[in-house]
Amino acid sequence: MSATPTDLGEAPPAPVRTGAVVPVLASAGITVALMQTLVIPLVPELPRLLNASAAGTAWAITATLLAAAVATPIMGRLGDMYGKRRMLLISVGMLIAGSVVAALSSSLVPMIAGRALQGLAAGVIPLGISIMRDELPSEKLGTATAQMSASLGVGGALGLPAAALLAENFNWHTLFWLSAALGAIVFVLVVRFVPESAVRSGGRFDVPGGLGLSIGLISLLLAISQGADWGWTDGRTLGLFALAVVALLTWGWWERRTSEPLVDLRTTARPQVLLTNLASMVFGFAMFAMSLVLPQLLQMPKATGFGLGQSMLASGLVMGPSGLIMLVAAPFSAKISKTRGPKVTLMLGALVVAAGYGVGSVLMSSVWQLVLVSLLIGAGIGLAYGAMPALIMSAVPVSETAAANSFNTLMRSIGTSVSSAVAGVILANLTISLGGYTLPSQSGFRVVLLIGAGAALTALAIASFIPTRRAEAPVAMEAEVAARA
Repeated sequence: MSATPTDLGEAPPAPVRTGAVVPVLASAGITVALMQTLVIPLVPELPRLLNASAAGTAWAITATLLAAAVATPIMGRLGDMYGKRRMLLISVGMLIAGSVVAALSSSLVPMIAGRALQGLAAGVIPLGISIMRDELPSEKLGTATAQMSASLGVGGALGLPAAALLAENFNWHTLFWLSAALGAIVFVLVVRFVPESAVRSGGRFDVPGGLGLSIGLISLLLAISQGADWGWTDGRTLGLFALAVVALLTWGWWERRTSEPLVDLRTTARPQVLLTNLASMVFGFAMFAMSLVLPQLLQMPKATGFGLGQSMLASGLVMGPSGLIMLVAAPFSAKISKTRGPKVTLMLGALVVAAGYGVGSVLMSSVWQLVLVSLLIGAGIGLAYGAMPALIMSAVPVSETAAANSFNTLMRSIGTSVSSAVAGVILANLTISLGGYTLPSQSGFRVVLLIGAGAALTALAIASFIPTRRAEAPVAMEAEVAARA
């Protein structure tokens, strides 16, 4: 039975307004997701702004990716052990600190440090979902977790036009001061409205497991993100892939033998959890094609014959509605999951995304067509992202909710990273020449979109094998109620 604050010798928490929990946590998720697209408008200018090489400034994005990959599973496990709200506040605090460091930077090293600190806040979304499971009544949980899960896509979609607008009209440091201010507001709201859960697993943190997973993930994602620049047969790339394999196999061996693992591999090996994570990884691969292809098509010069010649701001405004449609889709995701099961919702979301990419491979000659494509894909993402945490939480003990959701978020991120590398290779090899410059060709964009459709259909196929466990729902609910008592 889970320990309560009284059992631990602590004062019971002050009453909180649980009605505010969902909007506060969703706002936290959107704020953290904004960090992913915050610097995109600055990328072409960063070498000049920081007096550094283009290869060096690319680390402003890579550092965030690597830090997020490490932080997500670790903060999830720490949340289960020591309190999800506490770890949520620490994560938001790192976002604020990173934003301030980046805002004060005028050279490469502090910028990379600031962006890495921002990446360490990535655990906010799985932690928020886990807090919702602990605090909300069952009839509200589905819609709430769907909204929280969708906030990852919402923040990314809305961040691009906002960042482009600020970058075009204000000093670039304003982007980071604004993110620090948003983080501070979220921090205060979490302190005021989000309770600390009494559901804690306790125990001792698995330091070897944390180090092993961190080494494996950093090696893998660094090889994936830098492989195109270094060369896929370069010694650094191959060496990092080899290190990733050795580190992750060693980590897996350790996790199965330690009594208090960072990730309980026996739980993740359950068919429902394993297949949901695999589908999430493939779905993450599918999702990123939209973010990579549509903005480039919008900004490509009209002289190419297929580019639409739009500004960065206009491009962001075209992509923005996809974030809003994700929020709109979240309640529908919860409703479908309640009546037909989250497995059906995930499959439907994957099918809608595949249809969106299929339409996009044909309709790409005008702005309204790309708006339509982004809305279709955004709706599918909203449906699928709402189903993933429901599938995970129905198959894991309440004491492992944060760790399990964090691992699922990590799987999506790995899929997205692989998608970026694959799409980059395709677009680098299918090119045209214009005015002495080499640009991706229309056929290259079409191939990436079709691969995105294929990945979504693959996620659909994997999801179809997820076992339906309706018979265990009452047992799971009874256990959850007992854990909260």
